[in-house]
Amino acid sequence: MPPSKPILIVEDDVWARLIGVVLDPTTPEQRLAAFADFMSPDLPDFRSWCDQVRQAAGRLFPSEVKLVASAAQLRTNLATAEAIVTEALTIGAEELTLAPRLKAVHKYGMVFRNIDVAACAARGVKVLGVRRRANISCAEHAFALMLMLSRQMHKVTGLISVAQLAARGGDYKPFDRRHTPVANWGRFPGTRALNGSTIGIIGLGEIGREIALRAAAFGMTVFYFQRSRLSAADEANLKAAYRPLEALLADSDWVIPQLPLDASTLRFLNRERLALMKPGACIVNVSRAEVIDRDALLAALRSGRLGGFALDAQYEEPGRADDELLTFDNVILTPHMAGSPRFNGLKDIAEVIENLARALAA
Repeated sequence: MPPSKPILIVEDDVWARLIGVVLDPTTPEQRLAAFADFMSPDLPDFRSWCDQVRQAAGRLFPSEVKLVASAAQLRTNLATAEAIVTEALTIGAEELTLAPRLKAVHKYGMVFRNIDVAACAARGVKVLGVRRRANISCAEHAFALMLMLSRQMHKVTGLISVAQLAARGGDYKPFDRRHTPVANWGRFPGTRALNGSTIGIIGLGEIGREIALRAAAFGMTVFYFQRSRLSAADEANLKAAYRPLEALLADSDWVIPQLPLDASTLRFLNRERLALMKPGACIVNVSRAEVIDRDALLAALRSGRLGGFALDAQYEEPGRADDELLTFDNVILTPHMAGSPRFNGLKDIAEVIENLARALAA
């Protein structure tokens, strides 16, 4: 006898857990309360949001949602699964063989390289995706940080009077306006343009691709490095050119390490690799702080070789007021805001649930 409720296998991502919070009535109250608290800065009535998504879920509510954290756990739970939501776990011919009731595989994203799309099509299993709004927001935040550094916004915002300039040690010397414009009357040095510069993205995953698309729109030359080179079609679509890591570091004005944190990426940008960067180049990091060796980073900033640095998720969260990074005037630190507001993730999860509801109803 088939199960009375749909069984969904969901990779245990901190955001994808929301699928269980919404659809599985056996979710512990402690988890629901924790998410309500997490959402409260943007959504005071989280439980009402859950009710709204349930109403749109059709026969998906209620479901049994099984969270899995490894390939072994995935395979163990496939026999009765009607749908899988995966971010990084591989769905191939072996997994499909173990899942005779499977109707849909939903990528928590839009890059399907961990899903055998052809094998799914041969089995009649639908492959679905969502262009995650939180990823788009991360890319926007990366550009906000780049623009702040390039335009020196963190130094000049609100600095509009001669008295303010003098208070910061500046000496006002007017231009001869009979002959010249008055732009940058404070004679602030160090501004640069994104247009015409080169951006090197290390890792063209979901967020890296969103950054590449925006970089091309800014008129930047886009280089990328990762273990597997993209297809020619993808490179053309993103207007991105592959470079070996050493060449990317040497030739880029902006370096964006867009990497997940694991044993292979911990301190990926170390002292040796930072030394390969061109003098005056900047690093903007909206992934994980630990992909950059902190001691090597501080040494590069102290030496003046690094032109600027911006970081969203800090090495400690919450951070420390005496963090040495705060002492540099070419460093911008933000308190893990790149994916905000919460509505980005909420809309992503609602879309995943709606997509699955349609797929399983067909």
